Amino acid sequence: MDISSQIEYALLKATTTEREIIDLCHEAKLNNYYAICINSAYVTFAKQLLDKTNIKVCTVVGFPLGATTTESKVFEAKKAIEYGADEIEMVINLGFLKSQNHVSVLKDICDVKLAIGDVPLKVILEISELNKNEIIKACEICLDAKADYIKTSSGFSKSGATFTAIKIIKKTIRDATKIVAYGDIEDYETAIKYLEAGADIIGTSVNISSGNRVPQNRNAKIFKKYLEANQKTTVLETNLTDNHQK
Repeated sequence: MDISSQIEYALLKATTTEREIIDLCHEAKLNNYYAICINSAYVTFAKQLLDKTNIKVCTVVGFPLGATTTESKVFEAKKAIEYGADEIEMVINLGFLKSQNHVSVLKDICDVKLAIGDVPLKVILEISELNKNEIIKACEICLDAKADYIKTSSGFSKSGATFTAIKIIKKTIRDATKIVAYGDIEDYETAIKYLEAGADIIGTSVNISSGNRVPQNRNAKIFKKYLEANQKTTVLETNLTDNHQK
């Protein structure tokens, strides 16, 4: 079974380099994955690398804690779309949810969704921090806010997706929205089990396809062309500035 079209390939660590983004995009193209998920600083770069493909560029806002203000999340989301992001992922405000301040949780998600319009919104619940009732309530709020996806985890908490959580989410939302299972999914067999449990998309930081892992490919030519293009742009801008000053 080919699940490539259901894989969201993620690279969200703070130390991510341009070289790693090149590798990520190259592997995503080799496997024809559904999407990559990266920090917003690399969105424009990734869009260039994935030009003329159908692979989505997804980025995160309010990440990884979800404790930033709604205004900050809205600003991040709008800017990310300007840079070329195809999908937005936001982390739910766990503190508000734990405080049973459900109105603020709803407003947080609604404001981001309204700001980005038709651009798909994934809401990260961070299930390892929630009990069953809190997961159910969070899902109900996501439905009210018209979120397009509910995602299990950020990858920065105690643990990732669980089969129990996927079943709870699926029972709550039925087919009203989609589910992204993310975290601790590192092989094809596990991914299949999550899809069978109700997930629609598998988020993973490991390169998995139909039973095989594709080794990292170091595409030096792409990186060299990118650097040369940047250098030419810098030289051109300098010349234009000098001529203007004269």
